[in-house]
Amino acid sequence: MAWCRCSLTKRKSSIQQDHGTSLAFRSKWKQTTIGSNVIIGVLDTGIWPESDSFNDKGFGPPPSKWKGTCKGLTNFTCNNKIIGARYYRSDGEYEKADIKSPRDSDGHGTHVSSTAAGNIVSMASVQGLGLGTARGGFPSARIAVYKVCWLFGYLATLSNFAPWYLSVAASTIDRKFFTEVQLGLCSDYTLDPNLVKGKIVLCDGENDGVGQLLAGAVGTVMQGRRPNSGVFAFPLPASYLSLEDGNNIYSYINSTRSPTATILKSNERRDKFAPNIATFSSRGPNPTSHNILKPDLAAPGVDILAAWSPISPISEISDVELDKRALSYNIISGTSMSCPHVSGAAAYIKSLHPTWSPAAIRSALMTTAVPMSAEKNPGAEFAYGAGNLNPLNASNPGLIYDIDPLDYIKYLCGQGLSTKLLQAITGDKSRCPKGSDGAVFDLNYPSFALSTPPLDSISHVFNRTVTNVGLPTCTYKAIVTTPPGLSIKVNPSVLSFTSLGQKLSFSVTIEGTLEKQIVSASLIWDDGTFQVRSPIVVYGAF
Repeated sequence: MAWCRCSLTKRKSSIQQDHGTSLAFRSKWKQTTIGSNVIIGVLDTGIWPESDSFNDKGFGPPPSKWKGTCKGLTNFTCNNKIIGARYYRSDGEYEKADIKSPRDSDGHGTHVSSTAAGNIVSMASVQGLGLGTARGGFPSARIAVYKVCWLFGYLATLSNFAPWYLSVAASTIDRKFFTEVQLGLCSDYTLDPNLVKGKIVLCDGENDGVGQLLAGAVGTVMQGRRPNSGVFAFPLPASYLSLEDGNNIYSYINSTRSPTATILKSNERRDKFAPNIATFSSRGPNPTSHNILKPDLAAPGVDILAAWSPISPISEISDVELDKRALSYNIISGTSMSCPHVSGAAAYIKSLHPTWSPAAIRSALMTTAVPMSAEKNPGAEFAYGAGNLNPLNASNPGLIYDIDPLDYIKYLCGQGLSTKLLQAITGDKSRCPKGSDGAVFDLNYPSFALSTPPLDSISHVFNRTVTNVGLPTCTYKAIVTTPPGLSIKVNPSVLSFTSLGQKLSFSVTIEGTLEKQIVSASLIWDDGTFQVRSPIVVYGAF
């Protein structure tokens, strides 16, 4: 089973179209028995089961291996697409507004589920915006939903930097959504209705628009104080401007005694600079294991169109009386949107290679990712990892870097964990193997990261093992891109395989001096058919 997990941060603003995410996935999908045996588990705010994205047409009964349940629920019915549904609240204390069932009243979980495994739905849009075909990463997969995130509670920061996690950055898609303003600090109850009623209000800073709405404004323009990677929904006509554009409007207002403005209908245009990493997407380096590169890769997470709960407001307000718009699909942004793209791709790979381990699947996703530009993305690999997701290539990667669960135990032991903490993580009675140094550099990861004091002389060796999953007989040659100041050597530089499943080992030696805070390199194993790419990052210790 593949898993999506909810994030406590979200941005209601997204869009995925049949042409919008720039992923190399099949545009036409044929339901297969193998695919329908794959189940994606979603831990989030629940799901809206009546959505067209979760129609079970073409699905047979759940696979015999399924042991989950969907019984005893009020006003909630599963089908052959949604085959499991449960809800949990750790403290057992429910708020009055909570729906005591897996039904989603927030929209986030529905959006995530349909992004990962939603059916193909034509003519999907947000009131005409982003009109196109909505489809999940793996429409053939089934869904088991677990409602664990609720409308109320404490916000917290979630960090996924352990080496057994697949950490995903959020990238942009090939189009932007915008609302133009044509020129011809707004908190609730702070505006004078006598001055605001019937007018378009210019506000300094980002807000949800409720204050302007309550005061009787017919529209609002907000001057942002930070970069914005996605679109936002507001309860009244609105436009969110950059600091520079906002200053231009201030200048216009001060230039005339009777300033006027018109907020035009939201529209879309192609983004020729995509994909880039969103400003809200967390950057590395890894705060605990400095020599494990995080994030692992990137996937579309900005302006993603997916299914929505019709009882949830589409704007960033909780009062449905202020925003009564009911939508079946919504546009939102966040790493919560990029994660299910990868979950769908992982499920797709699992359907083709059912015996592959999670580490093998991660390797396939990372080594086939599309390289991204360090010049366009501050932080380089610390922003996008191995690159942008490429699901079709990941289904047939040529070579994989696999990791045995025992290797993770050795890694933890090398971090100095006590037996008690080790067993708390593994969930069993694991103990550190004798003679295990748990060297993080030798964890068979599909990327290479080296933290070093600035200006120090560098001399380090990584050891790796790859498994042949491509052609039975093949020879791979190492191609290394090396930045100035460093020498990177691979030994051996040629790997010759004579059978599928054969494993061969090699080492990567990095020597030299770090001339910048971060330098990027790469290793590609190339046999003429497959190109298996791993990023190499050397950076100054913080």
